[in-house]
Amino acid sequence: MKKLVYLLVIAAMFSLLAGCDDFLDVSNYTVKDESSYPKTEADAIEMLNGVYSRLNRNTAVGSSYYGLSEVLSDQRFGGGGMADRGNQAVNQFMYTSQNQINGTWTSRYTSIAYANAALAALANMNEGTVKDQKIGEAKVMLALWYFELVQLLGDIPLMKRAPENLEEAKTSPLPSSQEDIYKFIAQNLWEAYNSMPECQWDTYPSGTITKWAAAGMLARVYLFYTGFYQKASLPLEDGGQITNNQIVSALDECINKSGHSLIPDFRSLWAYTNSLTKADYPFAIDAPTWVRDGENPEHVFVVKMKPHSTYNSTISCNEYQLYYAPRQGGATDYTKLFPLGMGWGHGPVNSRLWDDWVIDEPNDLRRKATIWNYKAETIFTGTGSDRVEVSAESYYESQWGADRMWEETGMWQKKMVATRAYKPDGINLYYSFMSAPEYFNYVNDNFQQGHGCDFIFMRFADILLMHSELSQTADGLNRVRARVNLPPVTYSIEAIQKERRYELAFEGVRWGDMRRWHIADIMLDRMYGVEIRNDAIPTVMKKQSPWTAGERYRETNGFLQVPLTQRELAGKDESGNDILKQNQGWPDIPELLFTQWVDN
Repeated sequence: MKKLVYLLVIAAMFSLLAGCDDFLDVSNYTVKDESSYPKTEADAIEMLNGVYSRLNRNTAVGSSYYGLSEVLSDQRFGGGGMADRGNQAVNQFMYTSQNQINGTWTSRYTSIAYANAALAALANMNEGTVKDQKIGEAKVMLALWYFELVQLLGDIPLMKRAPENLEEAKTSPLPSSQEDIYKFIAQNLWEAYNSMPECQWDTYPSGTITKWAAAGMLARVYLFYTGFYQKASLPLEDGGQITNNQIVSALDECINKSGHSLIPDFRSLWAYTNSLTKADYPFAIDAPTWVRDGENPEHVFVVKMKPHSTYNSTISCNEYQLYYAPRQGGATDYTKLFPLGMGWGHGPVNSRLWDDWVIDEPNDLRRKATIWNYKAETIFTGTGSDRVEVSAESYYESQWGADRMWEETGMWQKKMVATRAYKPDGINLYYSFMSAPEYFNYVNDNFQQGHGCDFIFMRFADILLMHSELSQTADGLNRVRARVNLPPVTYSIEAIQKERRYELAFEGVRWGDMRRWHIADIMLDRMYGVEIRNDAIPTVMKKQSPWTAGERYRETNGFLQVPLTQRELAGKDESGNDILKQNQGWPDIPELLFTQWVDN
């Protein structure tokens, strides 16, 4: 059967790669139809590049699940400037607009359409490991995007396949239950994992989704579904169930067959230990050099990034590094904040995390390796024989709250952040170390567009910790601890909760962990009373509606507001009721509309 709509979407993928803005421009691609394309591995890679490009777009902070989940969790505040109300609202379970996350919705469903079209076309390939691998890659991405949506919004429309004809393409699917959505997610991941070929971690180009990424995603989905919904297993569409033992077996295979491993020094995971920056950063000067993207055996699932010269329709730079860097204005200020670069000031660290870490693990290297705390950092001043190491505290006092920074705590995460390096003159700074000839040699050194570190979805450390949690053994847990010279512990859920909180801080998993462990409401309310500065004026975090974030969590169960535009587009049923329902806890009332921060 000819599948016209499939081919139109496939053509759109090529248009994307070619920089064409017309979604339906197929004039250059009419020789590629369902009888001839894709046939070869090169064809499949070419087509899947269009699907992979959606990963880049979906990590853009404005439409990112991870951006939302970070400020929803207990490890960050909204931050930004006075006018950057979006993250501040989300942090308090409020909204600035009834379409606040409409971009997330539309970006995911566009991506889902791409993945479905790719799967339809890949069915034309000759049977074999290449076909199995490529179909698996598309299924993992499809499952990932539904997993993000269902965690954020609950009951959503489920598009299982590309439409068969134009009339079908015009018909919006009805919302599905969360259980049905999880069945679809699980079926795709299970099929991908069982069909994709075993391989060493570096068999394919960096950024390619492998069998081991599928295993990791299966474990992540299983843990969330069984924990949040308090179920014993993960259901499949074919009527089967995925059990705990099956997930443990999949992770065992990843641990024993993939070649993935922990790199020796935790600091070398992060860009501040790059060969240029580390020499001028006291904390990193004795660390092994950063393990470059594409060469790191700890990376299980990453999105490839690179700097770009202009803002355009193709997102390629790592916006996380920009958005979660300090907002202080003026390049010269950054000699005092080294190695942090200039950014938008979103997501300042909740200092409760630092304080709890000191109590739980006072000797843990990861605390300073993860958090830039102005009271604990040192910097170099002077040059040559005059260079000395001094406390950053006195320098930072003059910067705190500069550039109208909001919800500032004096702490920033160091994992995925703008990172600077000195130029050869030893005086001036690159906006991003990647502008240096030793890295990207990015001639348009630019603080907004110059960040090219890969976005890390999953590390091998997460695989080990999930394995420990599911098997209720301490083996993986203690491997992670041993890397930072912490003593072994016996297995307990409390030990796992602490280890995941610290090892994986700021990597997009904390929000899901809080929800599946049913501790979100308690942890969220610990934000209040934390010392902050708004536009350099000292105050403390306060609730911005009549309700605390914990109370709002209990009312909403952690689900966000379904965008008004999508509810209107879905229309009414025969009884005049909205087909796409609003989630519980989101009435259209003034008390939940966030207009500005009130120091009440």
